[in-house]
Amino acid sequence: MPHNVPLSTDVFDVMHTMRAMRRLKPDPVPDELVFKILAAGQAAASGGNTQRWKFLVLKDAAAQKKAVQGFYKKLFDEVVGPRYASSPTPPGANPASFKRQHGAVEYLTDHYHEAPVWIVACLEGDNPNRTAGSSIYPAVQNMLLAARALGLGSTLTTRHTGYGKECDEAMGIPAPYKSYAILPIGWPMGNFGPLGRGPLSEVVYLDDWGKAYPGLK
Repeated sequence: MPHNVPLSTDVFDVMHTMRAMRRLKPDPVPDELVFKILAAGQAAASGGNTQRWKFLVLKDAAAQKKAVQGFYKKLFDEVVGPRYASSPTPPGANPASFKRQHGAVEYLTDHYHEAPVWIVACLEGDNPNRTAGSSIYPAVQNMLLAARALGLGSTLTTRHTGYGKECDEAMGIPAPYKSYAILPIGWPMGNFGPLGRGPLSEVVYLDDWGKAYPGLK
């Protein structure tokens, strides 16, 4: 496998080392790997097994990618950048690691369109609601896991939906489909490794809200 990226076939190792990779090399990704990622997405559950999804793959569509990147950058300037600057350090992180994360987010913002592959996850329906994502985000997660297993980097991005109509038009997505996520995929510049999420005991309760689960760390 190129780029000497460690692979993994252990599902728990994949889940617990699947860092968000926002710094990606522009090197091409073989179609056979893209096909495996897409097949993993199609294997996911959807509400009522309706499978109302479509997956738009953008590789050489430079104009479409650059148009979406413009809105992606605009939303960084308007929302994401200021939010990072004023947000507290999240669980499992420290100020230094959070600053690095912010830097990686800014890097992806500027180089979003340079990722060699985009998988745009779309779902049919004019009225996105609280449950609609349950029919597309399992597929998105499957594709992220598959990319990690193959040594490819990616991250779940939904920022473009802040200008969803404009971005969907730029990518040529017809009604009644809407894009719910874009996965920029490429060979990572960084390394996979343990995730920082904080103690599980702080987010899990047993039987009653706020009641600790004995033995959970």
